[in-house]
Amino acid sequence: MEENYVREEKIIDKTENEKNQELVMSILKVKKELEEANKNYEYAEKDLIDYYSYQIKANCSKMDYLLKLAKQKGIVIDMIEQIRIKYNEAI
Repeated sequence: MEENYVREEKIIDKTENEKNQELVMSILKVKKELEEANKNYEYAEKDLIDYYSYQIKANCSKMDYLLKLAKQKGIVIDMIEQIRIKYNEAI
């Protein structure tokens, strides 16, 4: 009985710059999710009110953690510049 072995490739660690970019992207993603949860909460009825309030609380906690991590790494996120970039893309 012959066995075939698959050669494993070495996992390449991400550079610090890639990790920082990923952190910023995570912050932006959570910000968007938080905005969506807030909008949905405004129109929620009955049991969905609890669901969206928990979702808002969870996203706020996640955002606090990510911003704390970014601050420790010395990453500055300019939300105003981000809005300008989005506005220019829409034009």
